[in-house]
Amino acid sequence: MNALDEWTAHVCSALGIDPTGSDEQRVVLDLARDVAHGVLRPAAPLSAYLLGVAVGRGADPAAAAATVTALIPPTPPQDS
Repeated sequence: MNALDEWTAHVCSALGIDPTGSDEQRVVLDLARDVAHGVLRPAAPLSAYLLGVAVGRGADPAAAAATVTALIPPTPPQDS
């Protein structure tokens, strides 16, 4: 078990939720990466949180992540 898996298991246990699978982890990590690079770094954790809220309300994780990913502009914003 790597450090990410250990941390995830620890957090899941502390929150009283079922452990996540590698597919679920990949969806969240890919979304966070895409948002961080395509929108703004601080938007990544917020987007991951909002994905979690949507999934908690019954949304399919992959479909919800695809919806958010589709919102990312095709050209990253330029720093001012």
